[in-house]
Amino acid sequence: MTHYRPPAPENVSVRHLRADSATVSWEVPEGDVIIGFSISQQRQEGHTQRFIREVNTTSRTCILWDLEEDTEYIIQVQSIGLYGESQASRKVHFTTLKKSDRFSSNSSNQDDPAVEGVDKSRQLQTGEVVIIVVVLLMWAAVIALFCRQYDIIKDNDSSSGKDKVKPSSLSSTPEHCSGGLLRSKFHPSLRSINIIEV
Repeated sequence: MTHYRPPAPENVSVRHLRADSATVSWEVPEGDVIIGFSISQQRQEGHTQRFIREVNTTSRTCILWDLEEDTEYIIQVQSIGLYGESQASRKVHFTTLKKSDRFSSNSSNQDDPAVEGVDKSRQLQTGEVVIIVVVLLMWAAVIALFCRQYDIIKDNDSSSGKDKVKPSSLSSTPEHCSGGLLRSKFHPSLRSINIIEV
């Protein structure tokens, strides 16, 4: 039985062009078992190539990342079969967008490049407002908790303060009236206990 390499991919195209990415898609002729793909990517004015190889997939698309803006690239796609790789597809040329092109195509005002910046500042302001509201709510909760605890402590102090005044006055009154506990130590009738005989 003769094993042969699969045929090259057909109808290679580039879609969803952006300043730093693009999507490559292709078709595979019917009847061949394809287990993956390989893409070679090269800048028009450069010598370095990047190879993307993926196996165990039936995908017919691939996103190219980390491209440079306003740069021309050349790509070729190969199918990977059970017994090897196909010949490379025809070369496809494409040029990435400029970052300003992408921004102006998304904005309703194409003459005003500042519209994109305004949208970003609005998003930041919305985020900041959310953070401020959350912080204020947290502070309000802390203050409410503090006031509640303060009222409880104040109530306890005022009720226990009234209780403390009465016993202290009652207990101090006999001491002062009878000369106090300290004076009773020096009472003349108790000195005879300290007599020592030799």
